[in-house]
Amino acid sequence: MSERIGPYQVLGVLGQGAHSKIIHIRRASDSRQYALKLVPIGSKEDEKFLEQAELEYRVGQKLDHANLIRVFLLEKVRTLGFFGGIKEARLLVEYVNGETLDRFRPLGLPRLVQVFEGVAAGMVHMHRRGVYHGDLKPNNILLSRTGEVKVFDYGLAWVRGEAKGRIQGTPEYIAPEQLARKCVTEHTDLFNFGATMYKLVTGKNTPSMMSGGGSLSQSAKAWQQILKPVRDLAPETPEPLAKLIEQCLAHNPQARPASMSEVQGTLSHLVDDLVTKADDQLENWDWGADDLVAKK
Repeated sequence: MSERIGPYQVLGVLGQGAHSKIIHIRRASDSRQYALKLVPIGSKEDEKFLEQAELEYRVGQKLDHANLIRVFLLEKVRTLGFFGGIKEARLLVEYVNGETLDRFRPLGLPRLVQVFEGVAAGMVHMHRRGVYHGDLKPNNILLSRTGEVKVFDYGLAWVRGEAKGRIQGTPEYIAPEQLARKCVTEHTDLFNFGATMYKLVTGKNTPSMMSGGGSLSQSAKAWQQILKPVRDLAPETPEPLAKLIEQCLAHNPQARPASMSEVQGTLSHLVDDLVTKADDQLENWDWGADDLVAKK
């Protein structure tokens, strides 16, 4: 007999985080497949993870876009007894049959730019709803077997107008002002996205902005000197794409593109150019040979 968690039949494990586990389930009431994020709350110190789960649910209710994971339900499971505390938070979210970009097979540039455009489209919607992601990185972007692009994990997001006590992020992707001024804005998401594109295009991480103590370790001058240009690491990268990535990675937020919408527009033009070029190249190949050879 298969394992069950409440009304859910467990189909497999999808991922394991630092303080959460994501499983693949089927819900009895509708026989549909979902992902279920389990967040154990075992002590007073774990309450911050409950707060993140609550934030993820609230943010999910604000969003409705094809490139953003949907969040359906938050359950708080209590220990037995009248005064029992919360022992686990469960988030029921959209299931995607695919992999995160840090685990997906390498993608060619035309397909990769299409993925970037999908991410940007989702982020434009998020920003218009007054939410900033705060931790955009390849690990938080899913690509399905059928080509769908989904941004997920809203646990470190910032809702515009709300106070936020702690600013967190991933060292290889965090923006300098997230560390120096403890803020999350559209411009920090632009930097996170630039670092994500840099990693996926070049195969290399940008130098970390974070010192061992969690403070800003790179000045603007030092950053300019140590950040290797995209085309030095990946010469085949189209110049407009390399320029866009490097603009997003500007140390000064005001030197980055004005908005995620502007970034999406640039990527949309790049998609058109790269797909057209790819189609033109395919016309010059002989598909009848065992090994593809260019037509003479």
